[in-house]
Amino acid sequence: MGNTNCGLSDFHVVKAARQIIVFRCIEEKNYAMKFDILLKAIVYFDAVMRNGSATVAAEQLFVTPGAVAQQIRKLEASLGVTLFTRAIRKLHPTQVAFSYWEQVRPALLQLDTASLTLRNRTNDEIRVSLPPALANSWFARRIPALTRDDPQLKLHLNASTDLLDGEQDTFDIAVRHCDGHAPGLTAELLLPGEVMVYCSPSYRSALRLFEVSDLVKATLLYTTSHANWPKWFAHAGLPHTDLKIGMRFDQSELAIDAARRSQGVVLTSPWLVEDALEQNQLVQLFDTSLSVGKDYYLVHRQNAPLHESADRLRQWLLKTSHL
Repeated sequence: MGNTNCGLSDFHVVKAARQIIVFRCIEEKNYAMKFDILLKAIVYFDAVMRNGSATVAAEQLFVTPGAVAQQIRKLEASLGVTLFTRAIRKLHPTQVAFSYWEQVRPALLQLDTASLTLRNRTNDEIRVSLPPALANSWFARRIPALTRDDPQLKLHLNASTDLLDGEQDTFDIAVRHCDGHAPGLTAELLLPGEVMVYCSPSYRSALRLFEVSDLVKATLLYTTSHANWPKWFAHAGLPHTDLKIGMRFDQSELAIDAARRSQGVVLTSPWLVEDALEQNQLVQLFDTSLSVGKDYYLVHRQNAPLHESADRLRQWLLKTSHL
């Protein structure tokens, strides 16, 4: 047989093979390290592109703006391109950045969805987000029935009115006061969004509030996030300009509490005052109601199927809302 080692001894062949293996291991280790660094930088890049600000991205990632800037520079060096032009405390994406983001964004969403799906398979805790006023009234009132009907449910409640992002939010189920159009989310009508006028029994008696026109004697309690008084008066046929200027509140709960304390009349959702009506702390004035164009919707992410316990809660809420 001919010499297939090209004149090299067996010792040198084995030594060369070992060197190749070592070099390959080093190359693979370096590639893994580079990929880890690159993936982190891409996540930071994505946060900047989504938020339009390195500062906001840093807050979302729980790091400093300097750390975000450092990762962006690493990504640019790795890719050999300029992703942002720099100004004072501002990053402006280049066309290359928009093109690159369009390509990597689906991959990041796929990773996020895969991780969320796996978490849902191994964790029965249901993350629920509701507006604070609805959480403290309509939902809190029904928690005893929920735990009685399904004692195995584990809830993690979050009170928020923040706008939802079907790609980024990590809730399982949420309730929002909206028009039902939410990109990336499945929305199901939970409660109609009508509003009515309420006050304490003593306030009604003291001012003799028996007709809509009697409201010219009353103090109106405004909620800045739900400024529906002008629409309600137009619907009732009474000029809003003839009425007293009342108190303004940032939260519905504060306006409702003021009404309970006989400080004026409040225009709010009947779902937020069920307990107060039952305990005779508030009474409804008139039959006139107003549909505000927004309802309470039950929403969840389109790209992440609900796990079994979350779907049980969803079905229970929808069933309860129709009772």
